[in-house]
Amino acid sequence: MNAADARQMIRSEKGIELFSKLYGKDSLEFQTERYDHVIDGFTETYPRDEDFLLFSSPGRTEISGNHTDHNHGKVIGGSINLDCIAAAAVNDSNCIHILSETFQQKFTVDLNEIEPGPKHAGTAELLKGILKGFRENGYRTGGFDAYITSNVISSAGVSSSAAFETLICQILNTMFNSGTMEKTEYAQIGKYAENKYWNKGSGLLDQMCCAVGGLITIDFKNPAEPSVKKINFDFAGAAHSLIIVQTGKGHADLTEDYSSIPDEMRSVAGFFKKEFLADISEQDVLDHLNEIRQVTGDRAVMRSFHFFEENRRVDAEVEALEKGDFNTFLKNITESGNSSWKYLQNCYTTREPEEQGISIFLALTELFLARKQCGACRVHGGGFAGVIMALIPNELVDEYIFYMDRYTGKGNAYRMFIRPLGSICINGEIC
Repeated sequence: MNAADARQMIRSEKGIELFSKLYGKDSLEFQTERYDHVIDGFTETYPRDEDFLLFSSPGRTEISGNHTDHNHGKVIGGSINLDCIAAAAVNDSNCIHILSETFQQKFTVDLNEIEPGPKHAGTAELLKGILKGFRENGYRTGGFDAYITSNVISSAGVSSSAAFETLICQILNTMFNSGTMEKTEYAQIGKYAENKYWNKGSGLLDQMCCAVGGLITIDFKNPAEPSVKKINFDFAGAAHSLIIVQTGKGHADLTEDYSSIPDEMRSVAGFFKKEFLADISEQDVLDHLNEIRQVTGDRAVMRSFHFFEENRRVDAEVEALEKGDFNTFLKNITESGNSSWKYLQNCYTTREPEEQGISIFLALTELFLARKQCGACRVHGGGFAGVIMALIPNELVDEYIFYMDRYTGKGNAYRMFIRPLGSICINGEIC
């Protein structure tokens, strides 16, 4: 497919239908121009590549199940209308060339040199980890050229890194493996790349939501083959919008805080000579409460309580959504947020207790919702800094954003929706 064919394809009846699903009807002109820009960027950067494909992989939102996946718990998440898109073509070489416009990066990875580097950081390392993951799982790799851009907000808890990882997996699967790889395998390989090439102890939640798409629930009891189920619920029909609000600080210096959560949860499981909390019960903890407190400390016990209760909430939320009981769903979202604040304790770092952006933004949102008697809010993603999530009735969204801008500064709130598709080759969906 050349540039003229690509422009015609995305403007075809099927192209408009697909873009409406991915981005909403109100964004068709903007998104068509966005893809035009990628097509132009690709043809200017790689003028010899006349035959290319278009790809998209979304960011994600975590609806519930905060910090449970790493102890083999349950989550609800979904893909969002912000995505990482690319034009890419096979180049018949042993090298992958990538120009990432958003992050102003241009780099090359040699397929013969994909062992981890000494820094364990950077996009090139992540790409090498994905390539290694493909090979170790028996899949083919090859050289390609790609021009990539992304509107998945960085440092906002919507997984810009997982969107990139699953985009690369989609390119490799389409170009070199005839689309035979399951989307759940993208998640496993993305996790592998972060664990081994970034030394980041991430779970599977982010990558699974980006790869599979739609509104899904995941049970990580068997992490090698997690149970993934699509939830049959029309979020748009609930007349509520998903709002992500940035609190002003990123996650760069919070590795110790993040690591403490799975480590402390596992210390409670370790009391019973088990590795993960999913292998024990809440009653086990209650029956040995005083002994465990002496061994692990109280915060670890509190975090284990959050894990067990959060798993039950996920089940209750899935049931409520499948029954169309949105009010019960919202009630459980509120309880999930309260549990993260009180028991999981990931709304601020104890190393800097004077800085509590998430707590302030949650407090402001709770004041707004209490006055309106509607909606729900909670910390979003890893916590300690970053973003909160709010579910707001559509008719109150503008008022809520104006309210938050008034007290926290303009441009912090982003209105999003759940898109029905995860990582895709645009050509494959349209043609």
